[in-house]
Amino acid sequence: MAGGGFVVSDAPSADYGGRVTFSVVVTCLMAASGGLIFGYDIGISGGVTAMESFLAAFFPGVLRRMAAARRDQYCIYDSHSLTAFTSSLYLAGLAASLVAGRVTRAVGRQTVMLAGGALFFAGAAVNAAAVNVAMLIVGRMLLGFGIGFTNQAAPVYLAETAPPRWRGAFTAGFQLFLSVGNLAANLVNYGTSRIPTWGWRLSLGLAAAPAAVIFAGALLIPDTPSSLVLRGRAEEARAALRRVRGPKADVDAELEDVSRAVESARAHEDGAFRRILLREHRHHLAMAVAVPLFQQLTGVSVIAFFSPVFFQTAGFGSSGALMGAVILGAVNLASTLVSAAAIDRYGRRPLLLTGGFVMVICQVGVAWIMGSQIGGNGGSAMARPYSMAVLALTCVFSAAFGWSWGPLSWVIPGEIFPVEIRSAGQGISVAVNLGATFLLTQTFLATLCALKYATFVYYAAWVAVMTAFVAAFLPETKGVPLEAMDAVWERHWYWGRFVQPPPAKVAEEPAA
Repeated sequence: MAGGGFVVSDAPSADYGGRVTFSVVVTCLMAASGGLIFGYDIGISGGVTAMESFLAAFFPGVLRRMAAARRDQYCIYDSHSLTAFTSSLYLAGLAASLVAGRVTRAVGRQTVMLAGGALFFAGAAVNAAAVNVAMLIVGRMLLGFGIGFTNQAAPVYLAETAPPRWRGAFTAGFQLFLSVGNLAANLVNYGTSRIPTWGWRLSLGLAAAPAAVIFAGALLIPDTPSSLVLRGRAEEARAALRRVRGPKADVDAELEDVSRAVESARAHEDGAFRRILLREHRHHLAMAVAVPLFQQLTGVSVIAFFSPVFFQTAGFGSSGALMGAVILGAVNLASTLVSAAAIDRYGRRPLLLTGGFVMVICQVGVAWIMGSQIGGNGGSAMARPYSMAVLALTCVFSAAFGWSWGPLSWVIPGEIFPVEIRSAGQGISVAVNLGATFLLTQTFLATLCALKYATFVYYAAWVAVMTAFVAAFLPETKGVPLEAMDAVWERHWYWGRFVQPPPAKVAEEPAA
């Protein structure tokens, strides 16, 4: 069978009679709000680095280069200390995500989300009060710890709580809230850029608002049934299931399946991180690494972080660049809504494949325009129509990402892992995501300075590679219950060789 594109026709797809209840909607919205802090940070950090008052206070060397006779538009913002301000958060988040897996098993996903919100709140306060680069970095690291905890817990919470038939849409809520946070940050930056000397402090300090939302939301929701059963709280798990599934659901049958999966997990408690390296979990490990890594290699994060800087390079003024970032955030939010509506109707693979195709075209188009207008030495000015074309192509790119790799890079890792390695697998996935984000944000401005317009050809090549990977190796998981996910992998043309079949049941002999 060529490729990985099929749906397992006889895989279990029972939803235990559960429906989309008001309770499950509210619970999942509260959990998905964890994406707010990640999205707000992505938008806010890029915006403040384009504010002259912020640069004058902490990075005066960048302002001197902007005022100097040097005209290479690609290299004006090339500053390791400036990129360290952005990327230090993701290094801290990487470390936190690896610790969060073990912490989650001990205290539950709800508690980890509470800790993430509190740490992000503390980081926002430190950044708003910063008087030197050291305070900025400390605040960024606290933000990173908060994001590392929240990104580890929230997507898995959503996957474990949502009804199987609509799991994709509910888990995509994390990306939806991420997009809301990003758009809100860009709007804040656009407003505070008009406040001289201290507008950047307001931008950074308002990160406390999404932190308060996720903290309050986590206080109002129960832990997931799987997490409660894993910690020996079966009756609380039954109550949590009854609350989110509704009175007509077969709660006992679902709890029995969850308990069976947890018992299997307890039989392998000798180290989830060691187990995921075994041959029988080769497919899980490959997706835990490949999916988040490929998401970052689209280049979308560095474009989101540095979109004001990027648009200034493309010929927009400071105010126009910030407005361009607002438009980009709005497009991403709209396309994420489209994805949430389509993900459980059409499946994961079609969205990823179409999104990849469109992103390649857009990035090649941006490279061609910038190469022909700014030139290889960055010394030419870009005419207004071409600047608008760059904005349009970047918006289409953002839309394609928003319906494909944006939400699905959270949906897929959250649903493919068996319970015995779920926390470890999600921890690896988040760590790879944040680690790749750290490397790309730390090197993007230097890469832009070195490769010029070919930077976007570089990212287009990676999108082509990841689209081919999806076509060959990613099976469709639409509508498959978490406890029945092995059936998908068993029938895959490549991964089936690694899946261990369940042990055959031995029939009991009748009593004499």
